[in-house]
Amino acid sequence: MVMMRRVAMVLSMVIFGWVYQITHPPPPKICGRPGGPPVTGPRIKLRDGRHLAYTEYGLPKDVAKFKLIFIHGFTSCRYDRVVTFPPEVYQELGVHIVSFDRPGYGESDPDPNRTPESLAMDVEELADQLGLGSKFYVLGFSMGGQAVWGCIKYIPHRLAGAGMIAPVVNYWWPGFPSNLSTEAYYFQLPQDQWTLRVAHYAPWLTYWWNTQNWFPASAVAAGRAEVFSSQDLEIIANEEFCSGQLRAYPMQQGNFESLHRDMMVGFGRWEFDPMDMEINPIPDGGGSVHLWHGEEDQMVPVTLQRYIAKKLPWVKYHELPGKGHMFPLIPEISQSMIKALLYDEN
Repeated sequence: MVMMRRVAMVLSMVIFGWVYQITHPPPPKICGRPGGPPVTGPRIKLRDGRHLAYTEYGLPKDVAKFKLIFIHGFTSCRYDRVVTFPPEVYQELGVHIVSFDRPGYGESDPDPNRTPESLAMDVEELADQLGLGSKFYVLGFSMGGQAVWGCIKYIPHRLAGAGMIAPVVNYWWPGFPSNLSTEAYYFQLPQDQWTLRVAHYAPWLTYWWNTQNWFPASAVAAGRAEVFSSQDLEIIANEEFCSGQLRAYPMQQGNFESLHRDMMVGFGRWEFDPMDMEINPIPDGGGSVHLWHGEEDQMVPVTLQRYIAKKLPWVKYHELPGKGHMFPLIPEISQSMIKALLYDEN
């Protein structure tokens, strides 16, 4: 009997250790600390002691007519090509752009308590520390586009306007009719369906699910060809997009606080539903909100964006025929979108 108790105790300890190991990711390799990547660019220190890395593009802010903060997407960083133009383009637009590494990406410290609200607060503090003025524009692509909803909700008084490019949707936002969100959800590859189920219903298993070898994990994170349209694949084949530090830099601190945290926040339980905002929250109609989406997007179903546009008529919706998810990496298109946002063009 004593021997059986000892065996049971040992087995319990082994199982507990195994469960702990698979559900607790290794600590991130924080930039500037021992064992972590070096800090190579400017950063600000936030209210809670974290650092946020940023890059400035375009005209000097003291002469620019417009100030814009760009929020990058999944697997990307502050060097996103969406906002990198020749000098004459910035001159024509009259804009100063700040692009930053979202928490856990690039050289920005992780935020284990990240929420849609906390990221909006990061954006506001970045604007204040860099002296962008009382009002500024925000523009986000993909997962960064989803983050713009948080800015519209939590800091509308600071926005001169907001733009979302192919923004990721949360299939569990209550405002979606269940039949529509279910149909869109099953539009994804089965492995992405399971990845998002885990992120939503069992976020504590997100690290394990995305690192285990028994079942295929996120096809989007792996960059599988099936998640892209034919036009997307042509854009990705561009050597300039795929070369250099853009490959390794975004996730250099580890995948958990960048990619996995994105999944848990983006597809978790939100404190608000964007479709509850029936009236434009930006005070006194002082700024427009634009949403651009590709008709052939294989990552984010266009049907959900159409519903949002119908539900929220104050959002200026632009659907691009024949375009997939990566269309903003076409310079002419990204320039036209920024111009439309800044000059409030339809």
